[in-house]
Amino acid sequence: MQYRTIGDGDRAMEVSTLCLGTMFMGTRTDEETSFAILDRYVEAGGTFIDTANNYNAWVGGYGRDSEDVIGRWLASRGVRDQVRIATKLGAAKKDPDQPLSNTPPTNYQGLAAETVDREAHESLRHLGVDRIDVLYGHVDDRDTAIAETVAAFGKLQAEGVVSLTGISNVPLWRVVEAREEAVRQGIAPYSLVQQSYSYVYPTPDPDRINFASAELLDYARSTGTPDRPSLAVVAYSPILQGAYVRQDKPLWDWLDHATTRERLRVLHEVAGELGATPNQVVLAWLLGGKVPVIPVIGASTVEQLDELLAAADLELDEDVRARLDAV
Repeated sequence: MQYRTIGDGDRAMEVSTLCLGTMFMGTRTDEETSFAILDRYVEAGGTFIDTANNYNAWVGGYGRDSEDVIGRWLASRGVRDQVRIATKLGAAKKDPDQPLSNTPPTNYQGLAAETVDREAHESLRHLGVDRIDVLYGHVDDRDTAIAETVAAFGKLQAEGVVSLTGISNVPLWRVVEAREEAVRQGIAPYSLVQQSYSYVYPTPDPDRINFASAELLDYARSTGTPDRPSLAVVAYSPILQGAYVRQDKPLWDWLDHATTRERLRVLHEVAGELGATPNQVVLAWLLGGKVPVIPVIGASTVEQLDELLAAADLELDEDVRARLDAV
């Protein structure tokens, strides 16, 4: 396993470069299997675990299923000091009787100060911890002033409830504006941004704000200086929920285009030549880029996890990377 530092100053922490996603733990992935996956991840040197307050809600769960599984696992294993826990708030149901949606009306709780405070303390209770290592705003909330949201996250940091903060599913200008507002308020700015990101990339669409753009990566590369605190990019769905290797898993419509199909052809060629799986090559490509990102890997079995963990030590030489990038 490899490691990197996120955050700055006395809030900085070291995390493994592969983050374990837990989206379906407690529903599709039963508790016994979830514990086995978590055990194996820590045994392999993994230290960064990702969850949210609304996971599983769309597959028969109640939203905090994975938080509760992690909480019970932490209590039974006594490994709290060995791992960093990230959770998210803001995208759970505002009205429990209405569905969630990615398009208006979304029914998201949003990032008002009251919501941030209440949901963060609920996450503490469900996780069974006294501190959240990383707390993300799960989705952008343009109905709440950025100054209010930033202040709410800053209050949690001042109280010792949260170490680092982050934001997810937002355009770059909102990230920059929020970080500048934090500086104005004397608050530590967002240290992480979590976006969808992988080897294939989407068709252009000004409304698609959840994908890590080249501009975001360039901005992240410019951080880590005395006057610009560091920003780490975290990539969710890096292996497209299995679509790189499963014939029965179609690509999302916004990724299904000619360049993607050519990238897939080259990816499979490279994987075969290296004796690796396409998933491993994609993760190695993300980890070793000019702007390294932290992929969030999800697995429903220990065997799947072992395949993905092997990517941490797979290095792509310059010729291979150039070949992948040339498409």
